[in-house]
Amino acid sequence: MYTIVHAICGYFFLLLVVRVLSRRPGAQMTPFDFVIVFLIGGVIILATVGNDRSETNCTLGIIVIGLMHRMVSGLKVRFPRFGLWIDGVPLVALQDDQWQTEIMREMRLDDMDIMASARTKGIKSLDKIRYAILERNGAISIIKKEQ
Repeated sequence: MYTIVHAICGYFFLLLVVRVLSRRPGAQMTPFDFVIVFLIGGVIILATVGNDRSETNCTLGIIVIGLMHRMVSGLKVRFPRFGLWIDGVPLVALQDDQWQTEIMREMRLDDMDIMASARTKGIKSLDKIRYAILERNGAISIIKKEQ
């Protein structure tokens, strides 16, 4: 029973930590971000199975975490407000040549992150970008100015 309780607590703790740390997707995560996420996940699994090193206990902990993830995904679909709390809302980082510095500071983005995303879409200069939007999943959407 402790395994299930620890797995549920660990799942929500990891979800909170990832949500607070950053919105960056895998393509934009630094090696530091990956290390933190995997290290915290490993620590939570160790805390979940505790001193019981049995495969049954470990498997149960992983299954509970998987089921928690599935449940949270279902709740996000069923209750959109819950989804906003879990995933956040899209944020405008650049609008008509004006950096939204407050948003960028809070999301730990700099102009080079935006320009890197723009270059992947073939845009090489700031004056060709109308909007840069940090999406809920951490991706940066670039909307070109009308020519």
